[in-house]
Amino acid sequence: MTDRVRQRARGLLDGVPVAMLAVDASARTIAANGAAEALFGRNLLDRPFVTVLRHPAVVGAVDWVLDPDNHPAPVPDPALPSPAEGVATMRAQIGADGREVVAEITVAPLPAAIGKGATIAVLDLSVAEEAEQMRRDFVANVSHELKTPLTAMIGFIETLRGPARNDAKARDRFLDIMEREAGRMNRLVSDLLSLSRVQAEERRRPTSPLDLPLLLRGVVATMTPVAETAGVSIETDGIAGSQMVPGDPDQLVQIFQNLIENALKYAASGGYLGVRMRRIPHEPLLRGPAWAVEISDRGEGIDGRHLPRLTERFYRVDTHRSREQGGTGLGLAIVKHIINRHRGRLRIDSARGAGSTFTVILPEVAAPVA
Repeated sequence: MTDRVRQRARGLLDGVPVAMLAVDASARTIAANGAAEALFGRNLLDRPFVTVLRHPAVVGAVDWVLDPDNHPAPVPDPALPSPAEGVATMRAQIGADGREVVAEITVAPLPAAIGKGATIAVLDLSVAEEAEQMRRDFVANVSHELKTPLTAMIGFIETLRGPARNDAKARDRFLDIMEREAGRMNRLVSDLLSLSRVQAEERRRPTSPLDLPLLLRGVVATMTPVAETAGVSIETDGIAGSQMVPGDPDQLVQIFQNLIENALKYAASGGYLGVRMRRIPHEPLLRGPAWAVEISDRGEGIDGRHLPRLTERFYRVDTHRSREQGGTGLGLAIVKHIINRHRGRLRIDSARGAGSTFTVILPEVAAPVA
């Protein structure tokens, strides 16, 4: 095949936004666009197609498109629309970019004006598949979290209507439990709504200035009675004076109250909770100066294997204890999304028996809009 044909094939592929390759009549690769090189690597040209994409069904479809008289037609995928005549489509799990990729693959003849051959378009569905799996997991988790207290409440209602109808002592005890379960469902629904609002706003970065030390002093004042009830003293450092940063005051209050509440719930045994604010002259990931707010405790700490997953929705280190304490499993997920909206960072340092430190890092100035 001439260089001119190769150039024309490459020109055809470069205008396509998905990974796409072209092969000649002998199934050797003659062109690949940038998306294909990103998926399958460089040095794709002049290679047998079977060495680029090692999947029997895809290779069989290429053979059929190139020579339909001597190769069987691929079996149509009922989950996909019927392809045009002479075109094969399929879903397949292929090895690409060092990982397993779920892809929709379309094999079609090269335009006659270019020459004898075939094009192979590879639409990576992995991101969509992962998003769908996350959605299914989220629905399953929410259903489970709501079903447990609802089942308990239904059981108590049936008991109160039957055997315990005239038992005042049992009635009071059951009503107390039902009140707790209803409160738990209410907290879950509130956190779900809060998470939804935060995610809806995540792309809109707050730019209005706020006084961060003043905000922290307000949060500490609000949480001090709760801390005293838990036998914990809150010690502060660096939150005097004034320092303006861009941010949403309501959301930042939500962050710091959440982190302090967590420390009081799960680390009260240490008797100490620290709130410290310090300046970072240059934060590499934020590409500029930043302010760090550290919430520290001397409690039992968290095993290192849990740290990467703490901000996942409904992830709990100790499920039973979290539910006893009234946790919904969404608090740190909300914190993460709020910090993302502020283009900041969350760092978690902890070890069993050594307490925990949650550090919120916020940029000192708003980055220019690209």
